[in-house]
Amino acid sequence: MKRLLILHTNDLHSHFEMMPKINAYFEWVRKQWPSDQVLTLDIGDHMDRMSPETEGTNAIANLEIMNATGYDAMVLGNNEGLTFTPEFLGEVVKEHAHFPILGSNIYDKATNQTPDWLLPSLIIEKSGLKIGMLGVTAVYPAYYELLGWQVTDPIEAVKAHMELMLPHTDLIVVLSHLGLRMDQRMAEELEGIDVILGGHTHHVLEEPLLISGTYLAAAGKFGQYAGHIELAYDPAQRRIAEFQSSVVPMTADSEDDSRVAALLEHFRIAGASALDEEVAQLREPLRLDWYGESPLGNLLAAGIRRWTSADIGLVNSGQLLQGLKEGRLTRGRLLEICPGPINPCRVLIRGADLLQALEESLLREFMEKPIRGLGFRGEVLGVLSVDGMTVKVDSSRAPYERVIAVHVGDELLDIGRDYVVGTIDMFTFGSGYLSLSRGRDVVYMLPEFIRDILARELHDHEAIASSHSARFTDISVPGTRN
Repeated sequence: MKRLLILHTNDLHSHFEMMPKINAYFEWVRKQWPSDQVLTLDIGDHMDRMSPETEGTNAIANLEIMNATGYDAMVLGNNEGLTFTPEFLGEVVKEHAHFPILGSNIYDKATNQTPDWLLPSLIIEKSGLKIGMLGVTAVYPAYYELLGWQVTDPIEAVKAHMELMLPHTDLIVVLSHLGLRMDQRMAEELEGIDVILGGHTHHVLEEPLLISGTYLAAAGKFGQYAGHIELAYDPAQRRIAEFQSSVVPMTADSEDDSRVAALLEHFRIAGASALDEEVAQLREPLRLDWYGESPLGNLLAAGIRRWTSADIGLVNSGQLLQGLKEGRLTRGRLLEICPGPINPCRVLIRGADLLQALEESLLREFMEKPIRGLGFRGEVLGVLSVDGMTVKVDSSRAPYERVIAVHVGDELLDIGRDYVVGTIDMFTFGSGYLSLSRGRDVVYMLPEFIRDILARELHDHEAIASSHSARFTDISVPGTRN
């Protein structure tokens, strides 16, 4: 029997506070195994630009801490592939990553080739075994194509690469940033995969799943767990004879690795220094309200409308976490109040669907709705902040009957007409307001985030002054004002 230890993480999303704990655990386990029997892997979304360390160091902090943790390989997750341009990410990876990054279903759109800083496949020898590894990432073609990528069907990609690798390997391990359902489907449809290490949907598999001879494992999110697999391979029968998989909780009491902790402190300081760059000088404070209209929400909606050349601007106030004080505004402060990797987009939306979203925005159940995933980094959905339209409401009336009149420019909203709306990508996926996902002819605008648009608006004194003008008037409240 030949024995192999696989240590794995996924979806850390730049939770740097967990990385010293993970490395301490990995080092403790490694001391009990011969070094040539240990494989350490990450399944993507290690980087998250909401983190000051990641944003302030251009993701160098992530790569250097991964180097120190001893990763043998990782797969490109959507947070790596979609929040950085390929050119930018490639330069950082080539200079700082001391381990290979897999991308078996992602290519340079211009050349139809895998870029030189990614590998479509990899064979590593551990414990006398030739381990073939593939890495596939979730397919978001509309986004990836705008950035210059071509993404292909991940299961077809694994099948094609695996056929080439099988004669030369003992084990096939797939690093899958696809989500649990896709992992299950892959195991069912493809014969020859020994292990699928999963991520993307943040699922925790406390024990492995065994599907059609393939073992599935995954370790949750945010570094809350470290994945631990021990397997025994029978060379005579060319199969895994024993397989034990678990996830180990990383708690407040878990030991920290002092070397990684010191490295983290270095990058905290470096990130903070870079993010101290001035974005604007504000002449006045800008208030934010998740549960009512506010100048900062209006300013962002207006900026999105102008950026997308739309008739109407729409964004949920929950994208912003705090208001702004007057005085010096830095990149770091802008990141604090608008951390999500949310992109603007332009879409045609029918008037009836706009009206439904406006009605829902007035309901407490929508204002207080927690949102998960799709780049959202806030706490609640909040109200809709709008620009290019004015809305008269009567909050004393029954739900879905509170909007009295809506004007787009000087004209009444026509529920049968399509309007050009500048909004956020999250809405097009049905998150927040289902009616806004019914739009058509969506044009996503990358690589800018909505905080980049807000930064531009904060230089425009006329735009700031206009943000104080009320878009909503509640006739049931005397003296309604912004």
